[in-house]
Amino acid sequence: MECKELLERLSEYIDGELDPKLCADLEKHMAECNPCLIFVNTIKKTISLFKYASSEPLPKEVHLRLHDYLKKKCQGC
Repeated sequence: MECKELLERLSEYIDGELDPKLCADLEKHMAECNPCLIFVNTIKKTISLFKYASSEPLPKEVHLRLHDYLKKKCQGC
């Protein structure tokens, strides 16, 4: 497997939808290609952080400040 193919299959891999043989090939490639390993781990961490952050409600004060800011910015829209 080459880096380009890893990138083409990345979504399937992360979602657990990749054929087991291709999954093994992808993992073998990452074991031999540090830039791809770092890239995949970064994507996984980003997704994890997004899921965590999106589960936390926005504090009321922040919500109100954001609302006021957007309201002021959009008055002339």
